[in-house]
Amino acid sequence: MNKLLIVGTVAFDAIETPFGKTDKILGGAGTFIGLSASHFNLKSAIVSVVGDDFPQEYLDLLTSRNIDISGLEVVKGGKTFFWSGRYHNDMNSRDTLATELNVLADFKPIVPESFKEADVVMLGNLHPIVQTGVLNQMKQKPKLVVLDTMNFWMDCALSELLDVIKRVDVITINDEEARQLSGEYSLVKAAAKIHALGPKYVVIKKGEHGALIFHGEHIFFAPALPLADVFDPTGAGDTFAGGFAGFITQQGDISFETMKTGIIQGSNLASFCVEKFGTERMLELNKEEVSQRLKQFKALTQFEIELS
Repeated sequence: MNKLLIVGTVAFDAIETPFGKTDKILGGAGTFIGLSASHFNLKSAIVSVVGDDFPQEYLDLLTSRNIDISGLEVVKGGKTFFWSGRYHNDMNSRDTLATELNVLADFKPIVPESFKEADVVMLGNLHPIVQTGVLNQMKQKPKLVVLDTMNFWMDCALSELLDVIKRVDVITINDEEARQLSGEYSLVKAAAKIHALGPKYVVIKKGEHGALIFHGEHIFFAPALPLADVFDPTGAGDTFAGGFAGFITQQGDISFETMKTGIIQGSNLASFCVEKFGTERMLELNKEEVSQRLKQFKALTQFEIELS
């Protein structure tokens, strides 16, 4: 099986939406990416850090999904990264109520020896220096490096971010971040500017409106499945990234056609993530449900037209 190395937070979240609120629950970009990628036939490992307040049951949960956690450092006496947020009624905007870096503040990633030759590396949303530190430990250049980032790093660590962007094949950001990074309002022009920074593929996420992938002159759009209820959007973008990277790792092929299908696979899995709080829906998800919803995506996008 091909190998996927995942770098990202494993954390506690406390979430409030118009549908309810939670106490501390399992969260973090690395967690959502790993759970999403576990739906594909591959070997994966998470590189991250937690405190010794992180429950053993959560560690067992990750390993039960065949996720290697030998790169997940547990700091004795430390506290796990914690984020708390409240979503507005439109479920697209939110207020951060608390961010406690805790052990993440001094995190120095250590890639497991058995994953230093991973086929695909998925760099979740972390400080660009941490992302660079992972790439520096790889024994050979991976077939594909995917980077996720956000406007916070563009504001406070732009130089370091640009350095790591030069070294990746795919960047995934939302439309607002694409505009900030490129200085262009048009997403087509924004993607062209970002291509020039290094990545061969630019994935621009548009939330409930789907995602675009740009590769030179080629553009592909994947819609988001219209849902009656969005319960909690936390982790949807990371679930998308995990589905995208997981599918490509399983296929072992990095052509644009594979990327297009990867976008659909990521969108499909993300549509489940938002149906319940935190990781709850992803943990109960089965293959039959995934397959049935893929058929819905196909029906949503397929049509026949006569061209004269």
